[in-house]
Amino acid sequence: MTTLGLVDEQQRGMVASFPAFNPEQDDLAEFRRALVEGTTELLQSAAARFEERIIPGPKGAPGVRIILFRPVDAQGVVPVILNIHGGGMIAGTPDMQAGALERLAADTAALVVSVDYRLAPETPFPGGLEDIYAALVWVHEHARALGADPARIMVMGDSGGGCLAAATALLARDRAQVRLCGQALIYPMLDLRTGSPDAPGDDPTTGEFVWTRAQNRHAWSAVRGALAGDDPRFAYLSPTFMHDLSGLPATFIVTGALDLFRDEDVTFAHRLWHAGVPTELVVYARAVHGFDLLPSALAERCRHDLVAAVRRMLGT
Repeated sequence: MTTLGLVDEQQRGMVASFPAFNPEQDDLAEFRRALVEGTTELLQSAAARFEERIIPGPKGAPGVRIILFRPVDAQGVVPVILNIHGGGMIAGTPDMQAGALERLAADTAALVVSVDYRLAPETPFPGGLEDIYAALVWVHEHARALGADPARIMVMGDSGGGCLAAATALLARDRAQVRLCGQALIYPMLDLRTGSPDAPGDDPTTGEFVWTRAQNRHAWSAVRGALAGDDPRFAYLSPTFMHDLSGLPATFIVTGALDLFRDEDVTFAHRLWHAGVPTELVVYARAVHGFDLLPSALAERCRHDLVAAVRRMLGT
């Protein structure tokens, strides 16, 4: 079936031409290039200004590159948003989102730090996640030198970055080194069963555009590598499988009614409520995966809602 008629009218043309990846036919390197170039153009990232640093990586791994966006005219110490870019954990760079992150720093009066984590399949789980956790610990330990408040750090991520943000929040809870004040999960990729015969459900009105079932199966296979289902780390790979969600920070989840991840995101929000975690969930009608990247009134509404939620969590 085609669901194009269900898509927001302002976004239909852009949705149909958004770079997709057919893992059976397309080259991953070409998909990576197209994603970065297309997103950079949409978010006007080429003109954004940021600071770049290489910080110590996980034990035995290379250093981790981070890019920092400072709020203009901020007074005193500022909170921190640790951002994790999307791309299914197989593609993308923090630089492609620089335009949006520069605006986010200005809108929230926060220091935004985005992590250039290692991608699969070259680096399967837990390499990318440990890169992000290393960045979180580094930011927390160096907060004062950065002019930031170590008690007001939150994580944020979209799509595959949303999975890594959720997993980072779980690691922070369980390793008890950094206490987060919030997490913002933008159409997060949480359940490795989605799009496969093992999926709990499959609504055909979701997942036709931007990020498909075939892409999802391919990405999860690349990220999972040889990790066994009974490995104690499995729930950090796919946060849907974490039995206990209590003790997590305040959460804001965004997803679209036509997004392949809609049902897993809604289910995760329900489980957070049951675990006593203060959680807001917004499901946008007529929205596909990545809808917030496409210029439209719908994308502006999402940006407004996200900024408001982030400011509540950070107390700005």
